[in-house]
Amino acid sequence: MTYQVNEKGYYGDFGGAYIPEMLYPNVEELRSKYLEVMREESFQREFNDLLKEYVGRPTPLYFAERFSKKYNTKVYLKREDLCHTGAHKVNNTIGQILMAKRLGKNRIIAETGAGQHGVATATVCALMGLECIVYMGEVDIKRQAPNVARMKMLGAKVVPALSGSRTLKDATNEAIRDWINNPVNTHYIIGSVVGPHPYPDMVARFQSVISEEVRKQLMEKEHREDPDYVVACVGGGSNAAGIYYHYLDNPKVGIIAVEAAGKGILTGESAATSALGKEGIIHGSKTLLMQTEDGQITEPYSISAGLDYPGIGPMHANLFKSGRAEFISVTDDDAMKAGLALAKLEGIIPAIETSHALAIFEDRKFREQDVVVVNLSGRGDKDLSSYIEYFGL
Repeated sequence: MTYQVNEKGYYGDFGGAYIPEMLYPNVEELRSKYLEVMREESFQREFNDLLKEYVGRPTPLYFAERFSKKYNTKVYLKREDLCHTGAHKVNNTIGQILMAKRLGKNRIIAETGAGQHGVATATVCALMGLECIVYMGEVDIKRQAPNVARMKMLGAKVVPALSGSRTLKDATNEAIRDWINNPVNTHYIIGSVVGPHPYPDMVARFQSVISEEVRKQLMEKEHREDPDYVVACVGGGSNAAGIYYHYLDNPKVGIIAVEAAGKGILTGESAATSALGKEGIIHGSKTLLMQTEDGQITEPYSISAGLDYPGIGPMHANLFKSGRAEFISVTDDDAMKAGLALAKLEGIIPAIETSHALAIFEDRKFREQDVVVVNLSGRGDKDLSSYIEYFGL
């Protein structure tokens, strides 16, 4: 039994490439070449050099002593917030910009919710001197203004998505339309483990540097490669895929996925896909997504722009359906309190996405000797206005 993708692009029942005929050449070109390109020695060398010299990897695996003491277990934080640009997203954009160059593309498009992927894409486009267009929901543009400014400073054009809920789903729709209209010179850098095959697998492979480092770092700190649990927040799920990757087929390691319950799972204002979703097709893959009885996609809600997505990546849908992962939903209130608690206990202000993962320790009890690794996927700079408004700071 493997939880990795199979040769047809499926994770169990989920995945595939459900795409319009006009998009087929773009996706097929990528599918037929991505593994070959990634295995090239020159690609690996350039990718690893940039991760080290430009991104600042390896990121620390930090033992959160005061946080651990509060919850009576051993909590390590994988400090992806210390990556250049402030989140894990740059691991993938470095990989995909190198892929785009090798495929002869000179125009890059991307979608973004919280803005971290948009910033990471704009950053690597500036690094490589390529044109960059970022689609972002109008609602997210307002609540993530600092990241919008960063993208513009880096030379990107930020295009608002004005349809639907005007958030991540709608930005993705606009990016796909652009890609259909510009198939020859454009590469679409998808920021999460969503979309048609090979994107979920390709993004997971680029993010797998996270779990690769955790194994080495835990050996130094605990004299073992395997934690008892790995924990990550899940919207589309790229940070989660990265920290789960090398542990997917290891039954000794518990996998915990944390979703955004918004104002409550049953309030109609939630993004808890595992609790509310049914099997369906979104953005080119079969997965779990929130939808009405007649199959119309339900508008998600979360205080966190990065978790405000109506589905999850097919890897995560399979982890849920198979029971391999434990899924927990966390409300806005609990996430915000957890973010403030980490700031006061450890001097680290996390992104609100990450705060969801940290919130589980209030109710989900671990043994004193357990080693629990939480992927601290991003820093809270971009969310300061939300923290200020929520707590009246």
